[in-house]
Amino acid sequence: MSILSRRNFLATSGSATLLAACGNGVNSQGGAKIDARVDSAFDFMYSNVGGTTDLSNKAVGILMMPLVSEAGFGVGGSYGRGALRVNDVTVDYYSTTAASFGFQIGAQQYSHALFFMTEQALSDFRRSPGWTLGADARFAVANDAGNLGVDTTTALTPVIAVVFGQSGLIAGAQVEGNKYNRIIP
Repeated sequence: MSILSRRNFLATSGSATLLAACGNGVNSQGGAKIDARVDSAFDFMYSNVGGTTDLSNKAVGILMMPLVSEAGFGVGGSYGRGALRVNDVTVDYYSTTAASFGFQIGAQQYSHALFFMTEQALSDFRRSPGWTLGADARFAVANDAGNLGVDTTTALTPVIAVVFGQSGLIAGAQVEGNKYNRIIP
């Protein structure tokens, strides 16, 4: 093989390898895996966190993040993937990321759900190129009996966040400041 032929061969095979690594997710099983995890997270939440079934019935859409992993040692971060469901049908897939600084050490995993209580809140979320959970959200926390502390004020909030299924060595899970981006799994 001549030197020119070898260069062309290497350039062509290198380009093909790079293009193969840039798959767009079409026909992958990533969506099915996320949906299965989301189904399990909904089952767990409805069974273990009282009041979430009623909250779900009032919501116009729910973003379920079935597994978020968080770790930190001074500087921390978290990542998870989930699905947005409207009328119990997956309409989009999302990732969530967060970074944190300060006194922290350890790792944990947890699940969380964002209940969109108004059409406007859901529309704003879906149109955003990168949505961050902030002041327009309320956090519903389970009490000792495992029921949500959802009152009239909370029920009028556009977005309600519920964190559940925590395990690990970091005290508490916080989703305020998490950034959500649409993905193709």
